[in-house]
Amino acid sequence: MALLGFLALSYAVSLLGSMAIIGNASGWYATANKAPWTPPGWVFGSVWTVLYTAMAIASWLVWRQRSAHARGAMTAYGVQMLLNLAWAPTFFGMYPVWGHAALWLALLLIAALALAVTATVIRFGPISTTAGLLMLPYISWIVFSASLNFYAAANN
Repeated sequence: MALLGFLALSYAVSLLGSMAIIGNASGWYATANKAPWTPPGWVFGSVWTVLYTAMAIASWLVWRQRSAHARGAMTAYGVQMLLNLAWAPTFFGMYPVWGHAALWLALLLIAALALAVTATVIRFGPISTTAGLLMLPYISWIVFSASLNFYAAANN
């Protein structure tokens, strides 16, 4: 049951973040200057579904340990989830209001997110090697996404 709770939380963050994306993907973002290495839109949904599932399983594996180290690791996990949740509304939702300043703020958020996910991996790994490994693709995707964010901020 706890695993289902972690999956539900993870998918809720995904759903909330995707609202800003869906609301703006066919708006300003459709005509924005995007990095030449930007994948097709369907790739993002597919990748994020896998990543949110992996994050939920990783956090459940750590939570099951119920130690002082696990509590600290779960705090790091919570911080990165909040940063994750803040990025899409900032990048997609605030651009129509703040213009390119929103894209630069989103870049700061995604940089903080990369650091928070790295801290989470470092804390998860000693508690559960599997949990740490499950989070590694997430770091890679965040760094890739940061490159897309930087390109958009510099070129829009």
